[in-house]
Amino acid sequence: MLRTISFSLITTLVSFSAFSQADSTKSAAPAPTLAITGSADVYYRYAFNKPPNTTTIPIPYNNLTSFTGTHDQVKLGMASVKLEHKTAKVDMVADLGFGPRAKEFSYNDDGITQAIKQLYISYSPTSWLKLTGGTWATHVGYEVLDAYANRNYSMSYMFTNGPFSHTGLRADFTAGKSGIMIGVSNPTDYREIPKGKESNKNLIAQYSYAASDNFKVFLNYVGGKDASDTKVHQYDLVINSKITSIFGVGFNGTVNQSSVKDGDDYADSKTWWGSALYLNLDPKPWFGLTLRGEYFKDKDNVKLPTTSVFATTLSANFKVDGFTFIPEFRLDNAKDEIFLKSDGTNFSKSTGSFILAAIYSF
Repeated sequence: MLRTISFSLITTLVSFSAFSQADSTKSAAPAPTLAITGSADVYYRYAFNKPPNTTTIPIPYNNLTSFTGTHDQVKLGMASVKLEHKTAKVDMVADLGFGPRAKEFSYNDDGITQAIKQLYISYSPTSWLKLTGGTWATHVGYEVLDAYANRNYSMSYMFTNGPFSHTGLRADFTAGKSGIMIGVSNPTDYREIPKGKESNKNLIAQYSYAASDNFKVFLNYVGGKDASDTKVHQYDLVINSKITSIFGVGFNGTVNQSSVKDGDDYADSKTWWGSALYLNLDPKPWFGLTLRGEYFKDKDNVKLPTTSVFATTLSANFKVDGFTFIPEFRLDNAKDEIFLKSDGTNFSKSTGSFILAAIYSF
């Protein structure tokens, strides 16, 4: 009898232990992880027109795009560090940048706030939904702020004319190969809305489709009122494709429509648009070439002192571990004579520049 009771007790304990282990295994969540990454970049730019050392007349250093407004000098770009902490359902990102590049990116901010590139918290109640609040880099466009993530060092006209970042709330949905993002944000590039303009908001949205790892399409939108009550709508298309193991093509096209408030009414809409093609060749793991051709049309002079610009940029990428060295040649051709010559008096329709950039990321 005692043996029977003992056997029954042992069987019960073993069964309970097995159940507990199974339940523990089932309920165990992945351990939280902390990832720390970063980068730094410096560059030298030489403008072939040799514009005078002025930052006011008429275009600083014959440069109309972001982050490379210098001539014949070595310049710091940005030192960046990104901290990302993840649990099973929550993700926190603090992405900080220091230097001229970060300051230009956060042009509406002052002091230490200019160092915030991104700062957001995400919650994923299910595998197909992520909710995010905070500030993040824009979904619009082909190029990004961080130099190591671009193949050209100088920036396109489309990137330069924004948007740069959004601050607000967004929801990301995934369904098979498709993704949908929709959200509400402050006016473009504003972390804090100016007083009296608190009701001005933007609707942001994106549809993405990944047919495979070699072909992805993104349709992007930003629209609403900016901080000056101007109504703005921007429509953007990005395509990434890998044609062969060594050759890929990227495309970015964008259209921006804006209408300035005039009293109680709005003026007629003004439009600028741009289109860029990126040809990427990687014959070796350590060596690549990118040719960017961009056409930017601004017939209403919303962004440029000319009606159109065609820019061609050829960049080589030499890579060793986390280090990338980029020699780059760029030629900008404008519809009008807007680029200052070396005499400080006459102007030209074209300007050329050469850049040497050093980038390290980890």
